[in-house]
Amino acid sequence: MSFPEIVGIVGVLQILLAYFLLQLERLSTKTLTYQLLNAIGAALILYSLCYSFNLPAFVIELCWLLISLYGILRILKSNESESIK
Repeated sequence: MSFPEIVGIVGVLQILLAYFLLQLERLSTKTLTYQLLNAIGAALILYSLCYSFNLPAFVIELCWLLISLYGILRILKSNESESIK
């Protein structure tokens, strides 16, 4: 197994962990931890896809990353506006 494949597998495990913890109700979609697990997981998978390219997988992971980054920004903005009050 190559290094990019190992990195990709770690990314898959992160996304699966986030989803599993969500199902166990240990995490909420509104937490930074959940969004970070998804964003980093998607980024790691994208890294591995740069070495073994697959267009459909690349597109879904890019979208997953962008959606997660939106969630992170939304949480950070929410925390920032709460601290101002």
